[in-house]
Amino acid sequence: MLTGLCGLGFLALLAALGPDWAAYVPASCTATRCFCEAPRTGMLLQQPANTWSSFGYVLIGSLMLALPYDRDPGSALSAISGRTLGVTAIVVGVGSGLLHATLTLWGQFFDVLGMYLVGSFLLVSAIARWRRIPDGAAVVIYALLCLSLVTILIVAPEVRRWLFAVLLILAITMELVFARRWRPGVKTAFYLWGLAATATAFGIWVLDQDGVVCAPHSLLQGHAVWHLLGAASLWLSFNYYRSERRHAPL
Repeated sequence: MLTGLCGLGFLALLAALGPDWAAYVPASCTATRCFCEAPRTGMLLQQPANTWSSFGYVLIGSLMLALPYDRDPGSALSAISGRTLGVTAIVVGVGSGLLHATLTLWGQFFDVLGMYLVGSFLLVSAIARWRRIPDGAAVVIYALLCLSLVTILIVAPEVRRWLFAVLLILAITMELVFARRWRPGVKTAFYLWGLAATATAFGIWVLDQDGVVCAPHSLLQGHAVWHLLGAASLWLSFNYYRSERRHAPL
């Protein structure tokens, strides 16, 4: 239900702002190529496959919000953490959809914003578990980190991809090296499968971006697969957090 409502709201927003996307400042990728899918100039969705595949994130975010956290009292994942990740996933999906639908600079901003929100959540979750930081304080740290990253995005947008890569690598390292040992009963396989999905997705992203595997007018797009695998990876990470027990198993 929530996924459908997000989709309808998304289309309503695009209808109000477009479809003359040339009236806006173009995304920086248009100077070279915004991935393989050919833009449908004059259409409401310039890259339909890449746009709608982004809603894989909206779907998993909706599931995270809908789950009854109180029915699994043994899980260490609090409702506030689970639902924060759910909202974050929805922002990722909508932001990515805005970029690919419009190929505008403001669409690119919201796309990168979602990436920063996810990376920040993963990093703060690891630090909070390692250093025993309460949920309330962790939310404040998360908000401050996101604000700092958004400021950098506005001031120096050219470093957006490198900064996200550093953020993600730091988050993964902190989780596996420092935080995991403090998560009783956690099922590490979920996290490792998520990493495998991310690595596979990145390989497909490179092939699509470099035009090695590319059919510009097809609805089957490598970048769309990147979105779906990325959503699957985030869902696996969520299940990793949810598998942690409040107390060490006997």
